[in-house]
Amino acid sequence: MYQALYRKWRPRRFDDVAGQEHITETLKRQVISGKLSHAYLFTGTRGTGKTSCAKILAKAVNCESPENGNPCNKCPSCIGIDNGSIMDVTEMDAASNNGVDNVRALREEAIYLPTSVKKRVYIVDEVHMLSNQAFNALLKILEEPPAHLMFILATTEYHKVPATILSRCQKYSFKRIDPSVIVKNLNYIASQEGLILTEDASQLLARLADGSLRDAHSLLDQCSGKKEIDRQHVLECVGIAEADEICRLFNDIIEGNGLRALERLSGLYTAGKDVSSVLSQLASLHRDILLTKLSPDGGTGLLSGTFTVEDLSGFSRSVSVPRLLTNLETLQTALITLETAANRKTTAEVCLLRLIDYIPSGEEKSWETGREQPPPKAFAPAGTPSGGISGGREHSRKNEKKHTHEHTDEYNTADTVAAEPEGKPATPQVKNVVEEQIDTANDDGQERSWPELLKRLSTKMDDNLFNILDDSTHSEGKITGNNITISAKSPFSLNQLDDTDVKEAVKAAAESLWGGPFTVSVTQAAPDEAEIKSKLEKLSRFENIRFK
Repeated sequence: MYQALYRKWRPRRFDDVAGQEHITETLKRQVISGKLSHAYLFTGTRGTGKTSCAKILAKAVNCESPENGNPCNKCPSCIGIDNGSIMDVTEMDAASNNGVDNVRALREEAIYLPTSVKKRVYIVDEVHMLSNQAFNALLKILEEPPAHLMFILATTEYHKVPATILSRCQKYSFKRIDPSVIVKNLNYIASQEGLILTEDASQLLARLADGSLRDAHSLLDQCSGKKEIDRQHVLECVGIAEADEICRLFNDIIEGNGLRALERLSGLYTAGKDVSSVLSQLASLHRDILLTKLSPDGGTGLLSGTFTVEDLSGFSRSVSVPRLLTNLETLQTALITLETAANRKTTAEVCLLRLIDYIPSGEEKSWETGREQPPPKAFAPAGTPSGGISGGREHSRKNEKKHTHEHTDEYNTADTVAAEPEGKPATPQVKNVVEEQIDTANDDGQERSWPELLKRLSTKMDDNLFNILDDSTHSEGKITGNNITISAKSPFSLNQLDDTDVKEAVKAAAESLWGGPFTVSVTQAAPDEAEIKSKLEKLSRFENIRFK
């Protein structure tokens, strides 16, 4: 009869437990010295060896011929505990036996001496699932345990165990297993099972396991229908997309190409990829880009390892930190919604459209069919000299905003002029536009544009400071003659921008663009009276609020 790999290769000795040497070495020393506690608490994430170590410890304290703290696995005690024939060692699942009556029955039985081994051992798995009454019943026997009794409690949610229980146990924290340890373990099992596991496939399985060796064994078992297991076979069996496909989907999002993004998602869905997996990978890409943007010279060890550094660096120059954070929140919300969604594909499509329809505070975005879009730029794999998104800021949000706003201003001006009868003066709207253009021109009639100055600054300043200058929710710039005024919209923005280095950088960029001396000043922006009035009007709808 076939046995699942995670059961077949479960550790039977402390030396077989992978990645938890800080715990196994301590337990071995206790077994050798005989200085054993009456209660242990093993805590950690799933698949890290908690229950396996509990069973090994139960065998080791009852073994007739222990070997350097390890059970021999040959004596009647070890064999009986392994096959479940010795009733003095009991494994109880607290998830299904969580009532006070279950613990009372255990307590009544525990006072009797063991019949087959030295110590009566109770292994309580998922102990956090016990009810409050059951914990209270368990506490009494933990306070005054008989000498022949040992409790080994295991949980994945340490914070749910009462402090009164914790204070009476020796606590051991099982850490997530390092991917390199998982890779080594998988390669060994594959060789023993007659499987050919490629290096990139084992690394992918280790990453998907997320620190759980049991999950890694289950994934390998899932892929073992084929003798030679490569990366592509793992992707097909598990149902996840290639990193390049996720990068192309991200590229569609920041270019605002909704149709292409939906078509790409539909292609992945038709190919059998799970939409929640696609969104999860997209969230992982956003996270990696955010880490790369915030710490370009470090933080490599925190990256997921799925995407190349070249791709991440290219994307980091094309999207702002506020948008990355907003997108991550949208993706996390969608992943939660998917668990109960009636139509998972539709939910994922709505999520993509929300990512594309990113609206910075104070701006509007049109979904009209005739809206002009930035020229499309296909995703370029790592190493492409030019033409891909990693080439620079060609498709950054700031340039898209500039392009869209300029187009909208021209459209509105043309409509206004066409609507006026011949021989009549221009409307105030057109007059204001003309005056603004005159204000930003020099004596030679050369137009001086704040977006044009930002474009020059994009390669001259620190990214974080530039993002504050570029985001209209944080600041706005105005050029009048040879004077540049930057209005900061919050104390934080004022503190960041009212700096000599920042003002010198803006001054140097302006003089390199248009020549001549410039002065730069940073001021606190006046509060938006229209916005304040709008908020007051909304508050006035509530009958219990009165204004004085």
